[in-house]
Formats: sequence, C-alpha cells, structure tokens
Amino acid sequence: MNKARRSFAAAPTGIGLQSLVPGVAPITLPDRLAARAAAPLQPRKPQRPCDLGLFDLAARNQLDLFAPAPRADGAPRFSKDR
Repeated sequence: MNKARRSFAAAPTGIGLQSLVPGVAPITLPDRLAARAAAPLQPRKPQRPCDLGLFDLAARNQLDLFAPAPRADGAPRFSKDR
C-alpha cells in the first residue's frame, strides 16, 4: 500500500508551499495573459443607442417636409388630386 501512495511535488509560492498534482501544469503568467487577450472586449461604460440617420427609429414617425395636407374626408391624397 505504501507503493501506491506517491507524494506530490511541492513548489514554494508567495503564499506558502503548494502541492503540484502529477499531470496538471500550474497556470503561469503567460497563460493568464493569453487567456485575457483571447477574451472578447467589453465596454468600460454602457453604450448609448445609435439614434442617428438610418438607425433613428423616432425619425420614421416624422412627416415629410413637403407632404400635402390630408384631405378633409380622410381619403388618401394622390398626385392627381390637386
């Protein structure tokens, strides 16, 4: 039974002695930096909606500048109804 028990290798760290499990590599600083570089970018502040030009949903509710006035009976006005 003593042969089945293996002692783990140990590595000194800033917080004390830590055991190293066989087959498991410690996470190094280059590993952490590579993981952060591969992560998608996150905005620092919440983004404002794009309410300009093509993406302005409120502008779609505006009337045309040169649109003819609606007819008194509520029927649509066509170009021949002048």
